[in-house]
Amino acid sequence: MPKPKIGIYWCASCGGCEEAVVDLAEDILGVVEKVDIMFWPCAMDFKKADVEAMPDKSLVATLLNGAIRSSEQEEMAHMLRRKSKYMIAYGSCACTGGIPALANQFPREQILRYVYEESPTTVNEAKTRPQLKFAEAGREVTLPELRNVVRSLDQVVDVDYYIPGCPPTPKITKAAIGALLEGRMPPKGSVLSPDVALCEECSRRDSKPTNVAFTEFKRTHQKHLDPQLCFLAQGVICMGAATRQGCGAQCPSGNMPCTGCFGGTDRVKDQGAKALSSFCANIAAKEADEIDQTLKGIPDPVGTFYRYGLAKSLLRRKAGLPMSNGK
Repeated sequence: MPKPKIGIYWCASCGGCEEAVVDLAEDILGVVEKVDIMFWPCAMDFKKADVEAMPDKSLVATLLNGAIRSSEQEEMAHMLRRKSKYMIAYGSCACTGGIPALANQFPREQILRYVYEESPTTVNEAKTRPQLKFAEAGREVTLPELRNVVRSLDQVVDVDYYIPGCPPTPKITKAAIGALLEGRMPPKGSVLSPDVALCEECSRRDSKPTNVAFTEFKRTHQKHLDPQLCFLAQGVICMGAATRQGCGAQCPSGNMPCTGCFGGTDRVKDQGAKALSSFCANIAAKEADEIDQTLKGIPDPVGTFYRYGLAKSLLRRKAGLPMSNGK
């Protein structure tokens, strides 16, 4: 009997999700024994044309990581959607836009101008930029077009399941692949990670304050952090209460607060807004100037509360910024 065929593809992301698959270690051998990997350009020399020639739905699943920023990524997402029975958003960038979506705070022109003309290490007196098309000696070279905004995978194509994390842990990756191969998949649209807040699996949960009145917020480099005490009790922003568990609380175990990479639980519509409203509601100060002074301890609210989820948030992008392709 032929083995199920799967694909793995990388769009706008750092590459950590590709490493997460490799982090299965010896377990990846068990996966390879049970499936045929038909497309994984990061690891092996596969050709796009070979996948295009395959019948639609001939791949049981594609694990696609990374947000959608360019025309090429959009094209590949549509093509792999057609070829796959299940499209799985793998990792924070595919699920919610991830860190790349923080670029939605700026117009595309401003980004290009800074990168190619104005950055401190750039010497480009002619203000030359990459061109979408270039012809020479009868040959034409093309480059992908940068879209106006960064989008999550499900803002481009239909997604069946979500595996969150930056990157997803080997444990939930193995469990998801096992469920797929054994036909134990939950209802379409499910996030394949426990629908419980991270605080429940954090070793510091017993020291979490029931009543807190923040007089100041400290960043992690500004104070010596107690490795046993809840970060909230130390006046440090921790997204654990607004974040889905499944990572094993690895950051708090390493004496760093949760930054929210697993996204919110199913009951949370906007992870950043939930966390922001909670922190602001528990500021001790009541006068405007005192409140402003306290909030100076959070110099980057978007990067703090929407580090991984700006593309899927109620905000989504800076007001007035055009949608992708000018829409």
